Amino acid sequence: MKVRTAVIPAAGLGTRFLPVTKSIPKEMLPIVDRPTVELNIEECVKAGIKRVVIVNGRNKPSIENHFDHNVELEAALTAKGKSEELEKLRWLTEDVEIVSVRQKRPLGLGHAVACAAPVAAGEPVAVLLGDDLVCSESPAIGDMMEHFETSGRGCIGVVRIDKKDSSKYGMVAPKELAPDGPWQVSSLVEKPAPQDAPSDLAIIGRYVLPAEIWPLLAELTPGVGGELQLTDALDVLARSRGLDAVEMVGERLDAGDVAGFILANVRYALLRPELKSRLVPALRKLIDG
Repeated sequence: MKVRTAVIPAAGLGTRFLPVTKSIPKEMLPIVDRPTVELNIEECVKAGIKRVVIVNGRNKPSIENHFDHNVELEAALTAKGKSEELEKLRWLTEDVEIVSVRQKRPLGLGHAVACAAPVAAGEPVAVLLGDDLVCSESPAIGDMMEHFETSGRGCIGVVRIDKKDSSKYGMVAPKELAPDGPWQVSSLVEKPAPQDAPSDLAIIGRYVLPAEIWPLLAELTPGVGGELQLTDALDVLARSRGLDAVEMVGERLDAGDVAGFILANVRYALLRPELKSRLVPALRKLIDG
């Protein structure tokens, strides 16, 4: 029942960030001074995950390179006695095994996760979507792993939203509208109109799924948008084995569009005292000006 492997789909084109993503993968865009994908992998490492499968696309070798040794850079830092900078690089290559697999065609999120099957099939798996960042004292995916290892049921991460925004999210229909979770999932509804939203529980990019997910992904047929949807496999899982919705503890930041990305940069910068002392008065001046 232990979750040892995580999957991070990273094959998308990043069209919301054009023109910069014409040459730079969206996953490598920095949150302050760290690529977005690095923050997700750090969350995995803190949760005890030992292997991360990055589902990659063509023209994205910089993601693989970032988690490989750079012998010349490491030698230069060593020669200059820059041990602090070396330590920032060390964990990228030593604390976790990074495996890159290719999604050859953009056939949907369900297909992207299924591309990791040759590496992770037969085991339960965590799935993290790189656009979602969660600021919290304990790793968000780790809290979900604990729930899975205790209950034996897969789980999806949710946050409470105003129902007027439900058309932007996949929403959970719980079996019972209890005030506190976790909630047993009855079904999942993709981007319903506010009047049709079954609850205020919106799905975010965190999942911990049992090994039974792999054959379900292999049997997917095209769904919404003609794509192989992860939601369809989760619906089957909810009916056959059970699926829980676990509310995320911490602050969820959506770095999937330009405004959210900028806000994520500001939030992470304010967590660092040496930056906060300079940013707060500057931001106030900009806002008031």
